Amino acid sequence: MEKNNIILIGMPGAGKSTVGVILAKRIGFHFIDTDLIIQAQEKCRLQQIIDTQGLNNFRKIEEQMLLNLHAHQSVVATGGSVIYSEQGLKALGKSGYLIYLQIALPDLQQRIIDMGQRGLVMAKGQTFEQLYLERTPLYEKFSDLTISCAEINAERVAAKIEIETSQLWPILSP
Repeated sequence: MEKNNIILIGMPGAGKSTVGVILAKRIGFHFIDTDLIIQAQEKCRLQQIIDTQGLNNFRKIEEQMLLNLHAHQSVVATGGSVIYSEQGLKALGKSGYLIYLQIALPDLQQRIIDMGQRGLVMAKGQTFEQLYLERTPLYEKFSDLTISCAEINAERVAAKIEIETSQLWPILSP
């Protein structure tokens, strides 16, 4: 299978969906948001799925969606919790390059003001900081490339990804 997708991974609030749309336009790819696929498939918001079916069932739904995703020349914005599905990540990695949008915890905390409505996949009583500390090493482990998003806007992050990937992978070269 040819790798011809860019898969964005990272914490909620890192800008995966925003950067993904901009990047897809810049390089002429399709844009896919896995959270939106899950919401359409389940006919409810992520937080409702988590609240009514629990974290484990949500993760199973997410993993199944990843395993059935057939993207081609697409920028894929994933939910922050995809990092818990090694099988799903391996499937994504066969079709594309995993790019970790890295951002510092204080910056994320400023961005995320709607934690209760956002559909964050976290255990009862777990803090956002604990979630960050738990997930960061996993994003680093599974990513092909890390892009620092410190103090730059989504447009500049997309440009940075375009430059970095075009040098590494011929599919993205003009």
